[in-house]
Amino acid sequence: MSKQYSDKTQSELIDIVKDHIDGEKEEEQALPTKLYILPLVERPFFPPQTLPLLLDTDPWMETIDAVMQDDSKTAGLVLSRAESSDTATPKDIYHIGTTIRLHQPVQSDDQVQIIAEGIRRFKIKKWLSKKPPFLVEVEYPEEHESKHPEQDKAYTMAIINTLKELIPLNPLYSEELKFFLKRFIPNDPSHLADFAASLTSGSPEELQTILSMLDVNKRLKKVVLLLKKEVELVKLQARISQEVEEKMNESQRQFFLHEQLKAIQKELGIAKDDRTMETDKFEEKINQLELPEHATARVEEELDKLNVLELGSPEYTITRNYLDLLTTLPWNHYSKDKLGLKHARSVLNKEYEGLDDIKDRIIEFIAVGALRGKIGGSILLFVGPPGVGKTSIGRSIAKAVGRAFYRFSVGGMRDEAEIKGHRRTYVGAMPGKIIQCLKEVGYANPIIMIDEIDKIGSSYQGDPASALLEVLDPEQNRDFLDHYLDVRFDLSKILFICTANQIDTIPQALLDRMEVLHLAGYINAEKYRIAQKHLWPRCLKKSGLTKTQLRLTDTALKDVVENYAREAGVRSLEKYLGRIARKAAVKIVSGKAEKISVKQRDIHEYLGLPPFSDEETMEGVGIVTGLAWTALGGAILSIEVIKHEAKTREFKATGQLGDVMKESAALAFSYVLSTLEQYNINPYVFHNSLIHMHIPEGATPKDGPSAGITMATALISLAKEQQIDRPLAMTGEMTLTGKVLAVGGIREKIIAAKRADVLELILPDDNRKDYEELPKYIKEGLKIHFVKHYMDVYKIVFGK
Repeated sequence: MSKQYSDKTQSELIDIVKDHIDGEKEEEQALPTKLYILPLVERPFFPPQTLPLLLDTDPWMETIDAVMQDDSKTAGLVLSRAESSDTATPKDIYHIGTTIRLHQPVQSDDQVQIIAEGIRRFKIKKWLSKKPPFLVEVEYPEEHESKHPEQDKAYTMAIINTLKELIPLNPLYSEELKFFLKRFIPNDPSHLADFAASLTSGSPEELQTILSMLDVNKRLKKVVLLLKKEVELVKLQARISQEVEEKMNESQRQFFLHEQLKAIQKELGIAKDDRTMETDKFEEKINQLELPEHATARVEEELDKLNVLELGSPEYTITRNYLDLLTTLPWNHYSKDKLGLKHARSVLNKEYEGLDDIKDRIIEFIAVGALRGKIGGSILLFVGPPGVGKTSIGRSIAKAVGRAFYRFSVGGMRDEAEIKGHRRTYVGAMPGKIIQCLKEVGYANPIIMIDEIDKIGSSYQGDPASALLEVLDPEQNRDFLDHYLDVRFDLSKILFICTANQIDTIPQALLDRMEVLHLAGYINAEKYRIAQKHLWPRCLKKSGLTKTQLRLTDTALKDVVENYAREAGVRSLEKYLGRIARKAAVKIVSGKAEKISVKQRDIHEYLGLPPFSDEETMEGVGIVTGLAWTALGGAILSIEVIKHEAKTREFKATGQLGDVMKESAALAFSYVLSTLEQYNINPYVFHNSLIHMHIPEGATPKDGPSAGITMATALISLAKEQQIDRPLAMTGEMTLTGKVLAVGGIREKIIAAKRADVLELILPDDNRKDYEELPKYIKEGLKIHFVKHYMDVYKIVFGK
């Protein structure tokens, strides 16, 4: 049920109820003791009110019919706490309400309109029907006789004066007052208080409190306060409306004055229309550009079109935006390169710790540019695990050579229009990322970094990776054609830097156009220096702390590096250092300390228990340590093999292995079975046995061929019942005849071995060149064996 005003005016309502006013006193004395109840949800109904109500026929039509059949035609209106009157229950309904007389019920569709004439308060004594139609037994409480008539008179005058102030602010109040004065005298404090309360926009609870007050003095006092708040609210609304109206009037006035000024200036010949101003602006921009011939022809063609189009037409806006892009692009505008090797190396060394091979390649690139007098376009691909600095090193390169830098990510990109733009025939068409970049940086030779190129997608909207082929091909990008621009633009002077975590998902045609540089990750010593020189000062700055306020000891920093942040990059390391700084900031701000020195024994308090335990290798018969590569860097991998009796010879490999790794395990088993006598092992050692090979951390997926020699060694260790007597790790793919093939990720694997204090390694002979290219500090302290055949592995592990 919802309450609202109908189309009837207050004067019509007066005509409807005027026949019932004269005998009101006598009728009040004869009011029934049983009433049908109609719940309200918006606000309570007061005795002086006469208003139209709109009710839902379901479920209230039955109640209305029952009321209209009674001679008194009376019912009760009571406020309900329920969100809707249709769902109201006796528990939701207040005990004090208003007796009303119903007039002229009119049904229309699913609703019925009635006119409710308020009579007096009632109080529910007993529920006779707790379901619609609600029927209750009521009593009519008498109002308390006032003990302070002078106060009542003062409150009454205050209400009258406030009403005089309120009525001019809202014309509806005037109609309400006229109708009230037809029924009551203004000096009646009880009815005056009820009438004044009904005019306010107080909350349902506030108004119900007033309705429940039988003490007229308290009711008057409450109403005065509520009425004062209503006056302030109405004044505020009036002021806001006036301000809005004044602003609108001022805007209209300015508009008309501007139009008049334009007309006068046009008549005097001292002003230009909008079209002429736009054309002059574009011609001025064109004169400042060095446009190629094909671009000049297109601009002139579009300017001619602009001059004949209507100002308000959509085509005019499209053409103007297109011309704006054409005249904003940096045609033949290049920034001057800084070709000093000393400056470049200084910038790179300042920004980064380690990554010497990457720095050397960048210096080589700049040196070639110095000999040529300019740096040509090139495409570099940085591949490495997260957090090793692939993205940020691009900014350092831009800083070193003095070029503008722009970065965007293609991770998850599925629409080729993101690269090559939309055709201008489409609504909301835009140029591609490359053209947007050139417009933003203002130079035709920036450094553009394309992040997450290994995560680019494809869909029915096209293949962005294929669209990048034209962008990244030095033979094609000098005539790059964006669908929106539709004019060829030279991208050959741009240095493109792409980043990826792995190259397996990059299309081969795209990969062939890039020079791949691997960022393998950092060893602990490098992480320690990076944290000291870069991460810790940055965390202090972010936390608003100084070196004197917070100090992190060297042993504490080493503990964080070794036991909390073992990933290949330094992203987690920075998070842990930031947590230390924030917790220290809390102590300093709360006054618990002025200066804090975090020692190794305090790390657990700031960071909790370390997530990593010491990375130790497993030992025992049939257990061999291998080396693995993951997208997060290198890791050591223990392989264990056991056997037990079975009816036939069986082999099983577990540990969530991929298809390639399962094949490697089967291959290693077949090789060992075929060469047992060659290695002086009983050829029947695995007869009637189940050989079970397992690679721990079974929840982690594993795949790849590089564990071939490790699996074969574990099987031979089990067959000989001889364990490896020293820390030793190995990696290498093996063929069915025992030949050892090269594997990838040598740097990452060696770093993982050093982290686990395994300093003796067996590597494929074909990976010798990869090892020789490693920095000296990584190779320091290692004992490396290079092998061509598994027989070489056997001799190294078990001796001759």
